Amino acid sequence: MSIVDQAQQTQLRNIQTKTGKTLDQLKELVLASGLSKHGEILAMLKKDLGLGHGDANAVAHYARKDTAAPAAAKPAAPGGDPVLDEIYTGPKAALRPIHEKLMAQIHAFGEFEIAPKKGYVSLRRRKQFAMIGPATNTRVEVGLNMKEEAGTARLEVQPPKGMCSHKVKVTDAAQVDAELIAWIRKAYDGAA
Repeated sequence: MSIVDQAQQTQLRNIQTKTGKTLDQLKELVLASGLSKHGEILAMLKKDLGLGHGDANAVAHYARKDTAAPAAAKPAAPGGDPVLDEIYTGPKAALRPIHEKLMAQIHAFGEFEIAPKKGYVSLRRRKQFAMIGPATNTRVEVGLNMKEEAGTARLEVQPPKGMCSHKVKVTDAAQVDAELIAWIRKAYDGAA
């Protein structure tokens, strides 16, 4: 099971604990609502169950997974994780070991949510603390949200009101070092 799959399973277990409902009961609630648009389902789950956006999104995807029209089958990639297989495809495939090494280190921090986006993954606790994805065919960018952290040549401060306050460019798995992990940990701790 991939790291993303493990995180999604953890998130679904936590949602069941929060709501006191099984996955089958949550799916039935969504189906019984008669809603078909993703945004409408999210709004209903947030209102009726008090779920946050990420948890409501996970339930909506879970509930609609078996009822959605089947998509055209894509050949399975060697990585085995469809989200990462799509992000790290073609010339960007060589960057996947960087992503895997980062995620292995971050999972040691504790629980968090992984929200796949187009071209990257967002890592969230109460709020987003990091974004990881290939920026070019030769580098992965790690976006971080850290208040009042001074920039360095490596830890680039981003313009205000952006998705992240800082960015680190990583071109080799060896650059996933103690300094980078310490910055990610600081962002993780700040998102509690």
